[in-house]
Amino acid sequence: MANLESPFLKRIALLPDKTGDGYPFSLPIFKDRPFELAFDRPITLFVGDNGTGKSTLLEAIAKHCGFNLGGGSRDNAYATDAADMPLAEALRFSWLPKVTNGFFLRAESYFNFASYIEGIRAEWSGEISAVWGDTGLHHQSHGQSLITLFRRRLGSDRRAVYLLDEPEAALSPKRQLEFLALLHDWAETGNVQAIVVTHSPILMGFPDATLLSFDGGRIREVAYRDIDHYRLTLDFLADPEDGFARAVADAKEAADRQEKSQRKKKR
Repeated sequence: MANLESPFLKRIALLPDKTGDGYPFSLPIFKDRPFELAFDRPITLFVGDNGTGKSTLLEAIAKHCGFNLGGGSRDNAYATDAADMPLAEALRFSWLPKVTNGFFLRAESYFNFASYIEGIRAEWSGEISAVWGDTGLHHQSHGQSLITLFRRRLGSDRRAVYLLDEPEAALSPKRQLEFLALLHDWAETGNVQAIVVTHSPILMGFPDATLLSFDGGRIREVAYRDIDHYRLTLDFLADPEDGFARAVADAKEAADRQEKSQRKKKR
């Protein structure tokens, strides 16, 4: 009998006949053919530098799942300014079993989702309070509001897929450690698959996660201590003064290179 515990989304693959030349297919991670990505653990972390395609791929998965691209589940119907997602139509998704329950968190647009919840509180006060509590999300700090979301809305009592884009954005280090415990609970139940985009070395330290790096123009599994975020943070904390001095020097060098390049263009 097939194992029906998480991960439920087993694999995604790019369909060459549905791609184009523009964004997002111009991203380096999609240049290699065939593009295929497998999920073999309940928790997967997308890591890497800005602009490498982590959030773009996560959003395409959210679109395929039918989640509101402004943030939320399939049932959260409110207007967003999310753009079209041609990538979602160009990917083939393999599930066992197909799970439709879940949630998509976009840290950058969470305020809009919280406003939506508070907007329907008056009409559905009992139901809203049962899920979210009596304190309005906008009457909590950003970090407290996110913790409320994680604890009260993202349960593990039934199968669910949680897609989280930079959940650490408003969380203190202490709260990030609490989130690690939540990841552990999700993984232990076998009911939750979570795919998380993160820049946090704390979240990257979750021991039972698959760490997928998007750096270098390809997606590859990496060990925690080999991740640039971990090494840069470790070096800085070991000697903050030297780390600050090197950061300033590197920024000046980059500015000088840019200025020289602009001078050449003007000639």
